[in-house]
Amino acid sequence: MQLNAKQIANYTGGTFLIDPIDAGILSTGITWDSRDVKQNDVYLALQGERVDGHDFVASALRAGANVALVMMPPDASTCLLAKEMGAAIIEVSRTETALRDLARAWRGFLKGRVIGLTGSSGKTTTKNLIRDVLSCAGSVIATKGNQNNELGVPKTLLSADPQTDFIVVEMGMRGLGQLDELCEFVRPDWGLITNVGESHIELLGSRENIAKAKAELLQALPKGLGRAFLCASDDYTDYVRDYTQLDDRAISVTLFGMIDGRESSKDQFDAGLTVWARDAFLNEQGCPQFTLCAYEGGADAVVEASCSLNLRGMHNVLNACAAAALGMQCGLDISVIAQALHEAQPEAGRQEVLMARGGFTIVNDAYNANPDSMRASLVMFSSMRVAGKRVAVLGDMAELGDFGPACHDEIGRLVASQPIDVLITIGELGARISDSAVAEGMDEGNVMHVATYADIFQELDILLRPGDAVLVKASNCMGLSKIVEGLLN
Repeated sequence: MQLNAKQIANYTGGTFLIDPIDAGILSTGITWDSRDVKQNDVYLALQGERVDGHDFVASALRAGANVALVMMPPDASTCLLAKEMGAAIIEVSRTETALRDLARAWRGFLKGRVIGLTGSSGKTTTKNLIRDVLSCAGSVIATKGNQNNELGVPKTLLSADPQTDFIVVEMGMRGLGQLDELCEFVRPDWGLITNVGESHIELLGSRENIAKAKAELLQALPKGLGRAFLCASDDYTDYVRDYTQLDDRAISVTLFGMIDGRESSKDQFDAGLTVWARDAFLNEQGCPQFTLCAYEGGADAVVEASCSLNLRGMHNVLNACAAAALGMQCGLDISVIAQALHEAQPEAGRQEVLMARGGFTIVNDAYNANPDSMRASLVMFSSMRVAGKRVAVLGDMAELGDFGPACHDEIGRLVASQPIDVLITIGELGARISDSAVAEGMDEGNVMHVATYADIFQELDILLRPGDAVLVKASNCMGLSKIVEGLLN
């Protein structure tokens, strides 16, 4: 972002409470956390349930903010401080709306390609892979962490410079119409859907409704100019393609997926695949190795490169293919793409493998969970080479509504079918995982449901020995990252 105070007031419909000492000074960033303020940032005073950002305007000004957006006049001492610092204070009707207004205006200054990304699972990992691949083709700004909501999305746009080549925007949603609202100011040139799963099914009621909500991203693509990237392995891809009338709107479609190595390249060309992986397998660390393939023209123009990931789990092959599909469309050589994928590292809390001082391995996948990601983690964990015991610590998967009990029962049955030695669960729905695992034949003596974190630590203190491995996974609301921290410390 590079906007002066007058532009900011104009774009947000704000009124100056305190005029800047120099109207030409540019603001180059935006934040609503006074602890993160950098020189010449805009400070956004948000009102939360527990904290009111208006209480920290003075702190933000002292830290270097040259503009504060507020919904009510600050006290006299803060106004005096702003005058002394030469900063502007602008009153707006609603600061959250002002953030979107700024992003909408700044979008018009961006010359690079804006890529929207959504999906039921794998969004953040895929976004990171896309970022790493496209950095080989030019400058990239991508959503930080999982800041994919109504605050993080506009902030991602505002983080880009006019000359940034690629802006990769991860977009989450919890209901119909939410991606429509985000796309109104994001205005994506390209759009990618990782998959249509069961995440948020509590609010949307069916996978069909989830597909419709995800499809809002593709409906926002410019007619005749946009490009959609879809997973051929997802059973709702054809539905999304028809529902959004991509072909009628002359939206180009790139399909990515996985195949059996025995199938011919001609088969894939006829099926519409553009980028795919074949002969994929997991090594002893649970990391995929495969041959990355793509078309550079007709059915006979196939290019290939050997690829290995430092990310764990077979599901990451599809995430890698998604990133490769974008790289190919940006003109990168397939060997360059394969190298970028190989160098990519997992994000904290997402199948992050850590070594504890006690000599055992921790697979930290505690950031979030839905049925798709839970299945993927359990299969990955089971494929890892482990000298001792495999222990799974699992908790509730949130936002499944009436589908919750059946989804947790299914996970319990999966645990029983895998080479997992001990299962520990926590949470009301987590109990169903334990009960289902026992019903499916897992030794009842190796399955326990506990009530507190202390109980988990007590059991693990007895169980874990050098050479063992423990997987920790649940929805973020369960707070199982505390278990990982405790095991490390």
